[in-house]
Amino acid sequence: MEITEVRIKLMEDNSGSNERLQAFCSITFDDMFVIRDLKIIEGAKGFFVAMPSRKLTDRCHHCGTKNHLRSRFCNQCGSRLDENRAIRDADGRAKLHADIAHPINSMCREKIQGAVLASYADELERAKMPGYVSRYDDLDGEYDAPLETTVPGVAGVAGEPPLRRGPLRGHTQHTRGNQSVLRGPHVPPRKESSVEGVGSDRESGQGFASGL
Repeated sequence: MEITEVRIKLMEDNSGSNERLQAFCSITFDDMFVIRDLKIIEGAKGFFVAMPSRKLTDRCHHCGTKNHLRSRFCNQCGSRLDENRAIRDADGRAKLHADIAHPINSMCREKIQGAVLASYADELERAKMPGYVSRYDDLDGEYDAPLETTVPGVAGVAGEPPLRRGPLRGHTQHTRGNQSVLRGPHVPPRKESSVEGVGSDRESGQGFASGL
């Protein structure tokens, strides 16, 4: 499996809590599989690539609601949570995130990191040119097209005509009092009652409880 494309989105403002975050990136394998939201971070020993991750949560011991491990109080019942409940690594740092996708050996990690950081350096040079536009956001438009299924005998398959349920019925016109009202095709017409006197009582206003 080869990395066939890397797209970089430089951070426009990385001040405050995001001062170490330099860019987001996406990588494509064999022109077929894309992984997004990798992060390029400036660490104490240089730049490194962080894999896409999700925040870890645990449940409140009072109400059972999930809360992020950094939460000091429950978002549902307000109970105070143990601030040291997160698992810590060998260096004593709390584990607050879990990778969604990541390499399982050092060779793969070095390959991904080398390709991403090389593309990051190229993107910094491109950003200095007039009219620079990041290609990272173009992925949204490229992969929004509906997927085509190849299952035989299923409606919507490429080359097969879509199923039709017959012609659509138009709206029908009827009267309600002195007004003309259009009834949609999904609303069945009202049937006149065959019981003698039922319909006439409603129209004349002399039915049950008419005098109340």
